[in-house]
Amino acid sequence: MAIWNPWHGCRKLSPGCQNCYVYRRDSQFGKDSSVVSKTANFYLPIRKNRSGEYKLQNNGEVVYTCMTSDFFLEEADDWRAEAWEMIRKRPDLHFAIITKRIARFPVSLPDDWGDGYDNVTIICTCENQEQADIRLPVFLNLPIQHREIIEEPMLGEIHIEPYLSTGKIEQVTCGGESGEHARVCKFDWILQTRKQCVDSRVKFHFKQTGARFYKGDRLYSIDRKLQMVQAKKAGIDYAPSGQENFPDMERLFEKLSGSKFRSRFYLGKQEMDYIRKKGMDTVRQHAEDFVRKRLAPALIDNDGRQTPMRGHPVFLAQHATATCCRGCLFKWHGIPPGRALTLQEQEYIVCVIMEWIARQIHSENSLK
Repeated sequence: MAIWNPWHGCRKLSPGCQNCYVYRRDSQFGKDSSVVSKTANFYLPIRKNRSGEYKLQNNGEVVYTCMTSDFFLEEADDWRAEAWEMIRKRPDLHFAIITKRIARFPVSLPDDWGDGYDNVTIICTCENQEQADIRLPVFLNLPIQHREIIEEPMLGEIHIEPYLSTGKIEQVTCGGESGEHARVCKFDWILQTRKQCVDSRVKFHFKQTGARFYKGDRLYSIDRKLQMVQAKKAGIDYAPSGQENFPDMERLFEKLSGSKFRSRFYLGKQEMDYIRKKGMDTVRQHAEDFVRKRLAPALIDNDGRQTPMRGHPVFLAQHATATCCRGCLFKWHGIPPGRALTLQEQEYIVCVIMEWIARQIHSENSLK
């Protein structure tokens, strides 16, 4: 995740700000978080190295902006126009701006904004029903191309069905509060928001449990470093069919190459001869069959052991690409267990397998 903080410091605005992590962190160094000032990274998006290349490169990551302040803060009115200009100059980057001050969005808006820059997502945060009903009607009537909602810290059950039904919201994210004095977040609240998203076919992401998480009849105290891990393990993220958020292929293969276990697999002479004899179309058909029979079902008795370590090029490809079992699919590809794979997910897995095989063949040919 790339971060650009053009200014630092903020003023608390609503109940969600009570235990602000920025205030918490700054207090450790005796710093007053209510003092707003430009940072040394103000010009980060347009800063270049000695070769004339931008230091902030497009690596497929979203650039989260103003994470230690609010982009639409009054104290930043004199700086915002220049920040917008840098965003305009970098259409190759996608900037995400999270705000509680959506009512101040029009202040210092660029003259050429029109219906919005395509490389900007505005994320309106609402921690409870009151703030949702204050902010979201304003949010939906602003000229913005990409809109998301974040309910964090989630302080109660929030109903946003009327706002989702407009079709203007691309994603909703939920999360509990972190920190020593965190307020309770209930799993039932998270699930209720998820249901609203499913009913409206809007993407949903469960970001983190928070430090005090109530599930079933038990209140859990969860260490900071495990809050996102536990949220991911819940496996409740949702993407409407056709909108699955699969990993970028190049970034996936770069990550796989860094794994000692995954990178140990390769196609030997026997597997290469098999592919030449059968042809790639047949190998792809085998991959489709293996995925449909061994990975697609919701419940797999031998999950973790259903893919042999040898005997077929596809088996080797599955281990090399972490598409060998549902556990690996979740860890490496974000596809949750406990439900049947969609046709789009099955097609994605087959494409990953065949891409690895194609790269192996290309690598062998380049050595000849």
